[in-house]
Amino acid sequence: MAKLTIRPVETKKDRKIFIDLPFRLYADDPNWVPPLKSEALGLITPEKNGWFSHAKAQLFLAEEDGRVVGRISAHIDTLALTMPPEQGFGPGVGQWGLMEAERQDIFHALLARAEDWLREQGMTRALGPISMSIWEEPGLLIDGYDHPPTIMMGHAKREYRGWIEWAQYRPVKQLMTYEVDVTKQFPPIVQRIIKSGEKNARITVRNVDKTKFEEEAAIILSILNDAWRDNWGFVPLTPPEIKDVGVKLKPIVFNDLIRIAELDGKPVAFMITLPDLNEAIKPLNGSLLPFGWAKLLWWLRKPKVRTVRVPLMGVVKELQASRMASQLAFMMIEYIRRASVEHYDAKRAEIGWILDDNQGMRSIAETIESRVNKVYQVYERTL
Repeated sequence: MAKLTIRPVETKKDRKIFIDLPFRLYADDPNWVPPLKSEALGLITPEKNGWFSHAKAQLFLAEEDGRVVGRISAHIDTLALTMPPEQGFGPGVGQWGLMEAERQDIFHALLARAEDWLREQGMTRALGPISMSIWEEPGLLIDGYDHPPTIMMGHAKREYRGWIEWAQYRPVKQLMTYEVDVTKQFPPIVQRIIKSGEKNARITVRNVDKTKFEEEAAIILSILNDAWRDNWGFVPLTPPEIKDVGVKLKPIVFNDLIRIAELDGKPVAFMITLPDLNEAIKPLNGSLLPFGWAKLLWWLRKPKVRTVRVPLMGVVKELQASRMASQLAFMMIEYIRRASVEHYDAKRAEIGWILDDNQGMRSIAETIESRVNKVYQVYERTL
């Protein structure tokens, strides 16, 4: 039997090998979306990912006779260490992610090495998979394998769930996405709520202005940090991360798909919707060469998509649990629904992820007759 070895990623060549592995493991999976390799490399390269300004990570590769058969990351977010323990992180909590393996024994050997590294750093509990920031791809897909993920969402092999649970990890949080047919009108009760809001002179729901990108981003970030600050897993975004996210998302920001709601002239809520970039990049198989860059640029001029995704939505804390919060949410959802159909030919929207205990957002999703289409699970174990 070939000898299995686990070694740290140390060079640029190692990082490329790390990125290449899923392309082989998922080659026969029609629902896996190959990421652009340049973006995937940026995620794990400290000089290119602002998250590393407050975090550190060690990547590992599993090899048998020189052949790569698995990978994993172990990482520590210093901001997460300062968060309240009841919100999921806190002192002594490290994470692992980016896990891929050919077999269960390889999976467990990698997991053991990641845990050892976390112990060496003084960690006492492990959360995973989180790849690598909570704002990127948290959780393991446990339901919804039968269709591709949308932009910024993960995919995984079915057997990984059993392999993680065999290693005595227990579920700690579920993250769900909901899908809804945007070609259909929302139920009458939702339409009445929207019309009532439109008659309220205190309420304004406006498009963002991409020509004022930094100003608009600052408004959204202020609302986000206020709205999400008590949520499980919340870690505030830092200026280096915001800069990186802006660079990545600006090409797929369209004024009519992102709305800011104002009450008496003050921004109090927002909703971000993105055309599903995965539909455009899936055929590129990870590369912009030789002609992928031209195809992508053409698509970005005026994207036509089947799906749009709502990755973020928030209402300031003082309005949460109020009728006004629901009204503002329904208004933004409806206006973006119309725009996504009229201007982007969308047929469906995916909302989320949404925490399993976020009853307010789950209620809104269910009221517009959306249904859960994917479930992701985060696990924990004492080290």
